[in-house]
Amino acid sequence: MARLGRAAAAVILTDTLLAARAAEENPLRVGVAGAGFMAAGLVNHIVNTVPGMEVAAIYARRPEQAREVLAGAGLTEDQVTDAGSAAAVDRVVTSGGTAVTDDLHALTAADGVDVVVDCTGAVEFGAHLALSAVDDGKHLVLMNAEVDATIGPVLSSRFERAGLVYTGCDGDQPGVQMNLVRFVRGLGLRPLVAGNVKGLQDPYRTPTTQEGFARKWGQDPHMVTSFADGTKVSVEQALVANAAGFSVHRRGMLQREHRGHVDELTTMYDVEELRSLGGAVDYVVGSQPGPGVYVLAEHDDPRQRHYLNLYKLGEGPLYSFYTPYHLCHFEVPTTVARAALLGDATIRPLPGAPRVDVVTVAKRDLKAGETLDALGGYTYYGECERAEVGARDRLLPVGLAQDCVLTRDVPQDAVITYADVTVPTGRLSDELRAEQDALHVVSP
Repeated sequence: MARLGRAAAAVILTDTLLAARAAEENPLRVGVAGAGFMAAGLVNHIVNTVPGMEVAAIYARRPEQAREVLAGAGLTEDQVTDAGSAAAVDRVVTSGGTAVTDDLHALTAADGVDVVVDCTGAVEFGAHLALSAVDDGKHLVLMNAEVDATIGPVLSSRFERAGLVYTGCDGDQPGVQMNLVRFVRGLGLRPLVAGNVKGLQDPYRTPTTQEGFARKWGQDPHMVTSFADGTKVSVEQALVANAAGFSVHRRGMLQREHRGHVDELTTMYDVEELRSLGGAVDYVVGSQPGPGVYVLAEHDDPRQRHYLNLYKLGEGPLYSFYTPYHLCHFEVPTTVARAALLGDATIRPLPGAPRVDVVTVAKRDLKAGETLDALGGYTYYGECERAEVGARDRLLPVGLAQDCVLTRDVPQDAVITYADVTVPTGRLSDELRAEQDALHVVSP
């Protein structure tokens, strides 16, 4: 049936543009926020294997972590300098070094930084970083899907008004899916499903159950748990829905277990239902090739369907396109170049109210007075829901759940609402979410 399809044009363009920047000795300069697992991989990649691009500065709450990341990339102590202000960052960059700072504004305001990359995964911090970046005139690349799924539409609109690029990244599943959606649309087909392939789905996993896996790969147990309990895939698919204009069949998506090839999924969806939804996001557990992504699409023209059949994509009505991998930080420099040199976003929300939200679901029986912990923790998991349902029923977005205090008992697998919690005061993310929620007009 179907064969691999990829939107490779951006990669081909950006490698030429970056080669030119390298020849001109005028590299793109990247400011990285965060010094964790993904930041370490990205910094190593840029420093050692990406021509025409440099790491200008790293922000970290603990500067020693940033120094460890840079040392891991091969930089020596004399190449790294602490900087407490934007002017200090600029002096370091001008001298040919890399700056380390624990001042967020120093990172975003420095003239020596062209693009900021958020590698944190923290919603409240991500909100502050985004506003600082747009105020200081910097493009923003997100390896922080959580903030994007929570307040992406309102943030994206601010960057657009400022003439700046706000974008998720190539290499992560949402970006790979959106590249594929754009590729398929360019062929003249209409995408109706954008899907993710998972190897495991168990909403009751916790940092305790995932500790061994996290230790093996040097990752954070909470982050690993968010992969296993379904929160991360829900966040990712919400991003795709809001960028492509898709919806979901139901809360949690269909989430089938299918051990065959993704091509076989073409017979498992109701095409009329998909059309009525305007397209849907979904995921499957166990399909091949994994861990990839897929797009199922239709074509209106019977003459073109004849050609698609000739090219071994089958008889339709759905045709399968897929990418068999996602390479996370390895592809982020492509996103940086697309933003800075082409003004192009890999994936960003469509204007207006979001189509899909990620709501908070109790992982176990919860008691009044309990404080909800971090994403990928012990108290809740996230599931996709139609945004209008979330707005109507005042469902608590998963990105805002941390540190909320329950005002009443909530049984396992029940959705947590705003009426069930006391929300912490003074959070920027809540203010921005309120602004975003005002885009929905819900009848009483």
